[in-house]
Amino acid sequence: MLDRIRTTLHGIIDHPRGDAIAAVRVPKMFARRMNDFLGSPLCSAEELEKRRGAVAKLESLRGTAAAITIPREPAPVVVYFEKDRNQRMLERTQELLAARGITYRSLDVTGDEATMAFVMREANCEEDDLPIVYVAGIPVGAYNDLVEWDVSGKLKTSVFGS
Repeated sequence: MLDRIRTTLHGIIDHPRGDAIAAVRVPKMFARRMNDFLGSPLCSAEELEKRRGAVAKLESLRGTAAAITIPREPAPVVVYFEKDRNQRMLERTQELLAARGITYRSLDVTGDEATMAFVMREANCEEDDLPIVYVAGIPVGAYNDLVEWDVSGKLKTSVFGS
């Protein structure tokens, strides 16, 4: 019933009959502009069917979009070390990360004063504390700090999310 009223009113304001008379033309022009302003609630039957088809398609797509899940990428893990210094701690750090299935990148900072200064400043450590582990740009610290993060579960949460 409402659809029939909508399409009939659209036919009346859209048809050019009576546009030669100003008393008819001006209200029709006002009604057309008001209809456009309100988002065209008065429309033809073809337009109404087209809109209903679009709404049905949108609902069907919404149902399938919820089923798609994108896996989360693990956070980047970087191990800063100095060549030939604390080799045993570097190996233990690498073993712990490998045992947890965490991929990491090892960066040798030997001779790179700028990177060395950055690592020491951010991690609040000394040169003797290397290797230092960073997870997503956040300093974890040396091996003992890494073990603490691992035991508390913070390492897994930081790398893989909750």
